[in-house]
Amino acid sequence: MTTATATDATATKPWTGRSRSWIAGMVLTVLIWAFLVFDVVGKITKPQAVIDGTTDLGFQEKHILVIGLVLLVGVVLWTIPRTAVIGAIYLTGYLGGAVAINLRAEQPIAGFVLSGAYVGVLIWVAMILRRPELRRAILGR
Repeated sequence: MTTATATDATATKPWTGRSRSWIAGMVLTVLIWAFLVFDVVGKITKPQAVIDGTTDLGFQEKHILVIGLVLLVGVVLWTIPRTAVIGAIYLTGYLGGAVAINLRAEQPIAGFVLSGAYVGVLIWVAMILRRPELRRAILGR
């Protein structure tokens, strides 16, 4: 017969002892991660909608895989806790390029051009929420 211990409860609930800001940051991280992975998969599998959208932005079809792999590197860096800050910086640059490309293609400002900026801000909000040392370094709190 086994008895439940405090460590058993902690093992089944990884959020035990975590702050609300850390939990909120992780939820936001998972949502952004899912969005970015969905984008990577689309660029690697190249369904017709991705081909059409990318060529409408002025790229050739042969560039789609490269764009997807570049994004994949950023997502992997951002996923690994030790390299998450480097990954966030990398993804910020990638998303800045997305903003520039959408602006050059004369897409609507709020819906398309700034979508990369929105995602970039969410990445940093998630990072600040789940990493108190980063919050202190950036916000001084």
